[in-house]
Amino acid sequence: MMEITQHDAEFGQLVESCMKSRAFDVELYTKHDVKRGLRDSNGNGVVTGLTEISDVVGSKIVDGKKVPTDGNLYYQGYNVSELIQGSRDSFYGFEEVTYLLLFGSLPTKSQLKSFIGILADLSELSGDFICDVIMKAPSANIMNSMMKSILNLYSYDGNPDDISVSNVLRQSLQMIAKTPLIAAYSYQAYGHFRLDQNMIIRNPRKDYSTAQNLLYMLRSDGIFTDLEAKVLDVALILHAEHGGGNNSTFTTHVVTSSGTDTYSAIVAGIASLKGPRHGGANLKVQKMFQNIKENVSDWTNVDEVRAYLTRILDKDAFDKSGLVYGMGHAVYTDSDPRAVILKRYAKSLSEEKGLQKEFALYELVEQTAGAIIAQKRHLVKPVCANVDFYSGFVYTMLGIPEELFTPIFAIARTSGWCAHRLEELVNKGKIIRPAYKYVGTHCDYVEMDERTGEEQ
Repeated sequence: MMEITQHDAEFGQLVESCMKSRAFDVELYTKHDVKRGLRDSNGNGVVTGLTEISDVVGSKIVDGKKVPTDGNLYYQGYNVSELIQGSRDSFYGFEEVTYLLLFGSLPTKSQLKSFIGILADLSELSGDFICDVIMKAPSANIMNSMMKSILNLYSYDGNPDDISVSNVLRQSLQMIAKTPLIAAYSYQAYGHFRLDQNMIIRNPRKDYSTAQNLLYMLRSDGIFTDLEAKVLDVALILHAEHGGGNNSTFTTHVVTSSGTDTYSAIVAGIASLKGPRHGGANLKVQKMFQNIKENVSDWTNVDEVRAYLTRILDKDAFDKSGLVYGMGHAVYTDSDPRAVILKRYAKSLSEEKGLQKEFALYELVEQTAGAIIAQKRHLVKPVCANVDFYSGFVYTMLGIPEELFTPIFAIARTSGWCAHRLEELVNKGKIIRPAYKYVGTHCDYVEMDERTGEEQ
């Protein structure tokens, strides 16, 4: 790729001009009553659409006032905690939830068996695709590799631009079935060509669930325990969907409303999820805990842990951002149901792995950080741990490389994105086109010879 080092001085001037010309007084948002980030002054999301797919509940109304409550997450009206409890003896909970998200009802035993069979048959990638797309120019960021590969699936589809419900459902099922393979193979290519590791391209087993196959394809020996597979299955369920207002799902709605193809719509969702403010938070949590363990001598000492968390909040430790990653959520107040559930499975897995000391540290930070954050930020509502707090720890215990933390999120959320894309198409909504208010000034044209350069 051509560099512009020979034009460093000129480029620096362009950067300065860009920053100067694009900046304006942020107080204008308040003056013009613009809901910045599509949130009102209380941080609540501006309603931009309707959905039956999932409901995110973090408060309740008492005597006309909104008060904090334990969080609940519903998929098609079913509480996710009950869905996980109902699938406790199965490794196919994620597949069952995917069926529910796509079709609006829980499958019967025969319907689930048929659905699993369809996904198993679609869980394949040709040798040519693996060699010509995945193995060429592997990226250090697997999310980019996934986007590249999914866009290339367009070229292998005989009818890629048809946005009829039947065709989009076909494409959606293929995407849900193939994204685990794309992520696993992309990491194998990255590990081989960038890290000098052995590359193992293992075909998925048709008798394995998505969670089982991920572990099977990623591990050199393909061996895993039942608890490991079940914990990953639960993690996939919890990440499959989270309402229409999260950044990546809203992105999917927006691009779908334009009439674009399925591959482009899903790639748009992945591009959004890749952002560290959205899908990359669990990796930040892991790095933060590595830092805590290096700087706190006694992980069981409440005062020492509290003192170091205070330093983090005071921008005096870790990445100097002033954030305790994994704490707090835009909707949930007293608790994030996904964190509550994942914490329970993390505890079981830590016992199997002999990592009880590490789990106890996570629990101590969770119990301590919320109160410190609320006190230092003068917050009225409680601050709870969110799903990212424990997910990175779970993936680490499962031996999943950090490069795949966010891709696993994308694998799970593909089910939700596809459900929302179908909902947008079935209801034939208008193209989503919010308004931006112009706050610049109109200018008269200046002839070239009369320009002083000040306009830049």
